[in-house]
Amino acid sequence: MSTHEHDLVSVRTATERLLAAVGALDNAAVTEPSRLPGWSRGHVLAHLARNADALVNVLAGRPMYVSAEARDADIERDAPRPLRAQIDDVRESAERFQRVGAEGTDWSRTVELRNGVKDVASRLPFRRWVEVELHHVDLGIGYELEDLPEEFTQREIDFLADRFRGHPGLAPLLIKQDDGRTVTTGADRSPATVVTGRRADLLGWLSGRRDGAALSVDQGSLPTLPPL
Repeated sequence: MSTHEHDLVSVRTATERLLAAVGALDNAAVTEPSRLPGWSRGHVLAHLARNADALVNVLAGRPMYVSAEARDADIERDAPRPLRAQIDDVRESAERFQRVGAEGTDWSRTVELRNGVKDVASRLPFRRWVEVELHHVDLGIGYELEDLPEEFTQREIDFLADRFRGHPGLAPLLIKQDDGRTVTTGADRSPATVVTGRRADLLGWLSGRRDGAALSVDQGSLPTLPPL
């Protein structure tokens, strides 16, 4: 099984897990704040649905979103909907993404995402997996970073470290996990500051979901990460 095929299966599993958890909520819970500033749980669910459709656009060779303003407007429009409408939309948009992913396509081609970001088409299923897993955590309904699949956590740490690698605004870092695995990121110079911690705490810090207080640093203070 290729990586993108494996990731499509993982996306489906993660989506089913999220939908099962959301199904235990009620209409009032959907209107309550999520862990993302300014967003209710309805905003998070609306974003997940529209993101699936946006990735369908990318795979079809269309712009991911018509515009940043249209993306934000769609989320605001859909956020107040009742629970059942939210669940149906997340499920149906996820199925559209899976159908397009199952069609024959050139997974080696370069595609363009938001803000001019480019990537290989074969990495889109993993990007969708990231959206589903991390936003499940953002809902604040009992699914935590510690509950994420081990494979996902490791790959997302590596993915985020790669995004920051070579960034001139970030001092060189050696990220050391509690199981001994290491990954480098930041500016390409030495010496590197060593940041050590549990995988969940490292992922939380790298993704902007934890402040890094649980991590240890061998010199100085924990650096501020550039915006994602």
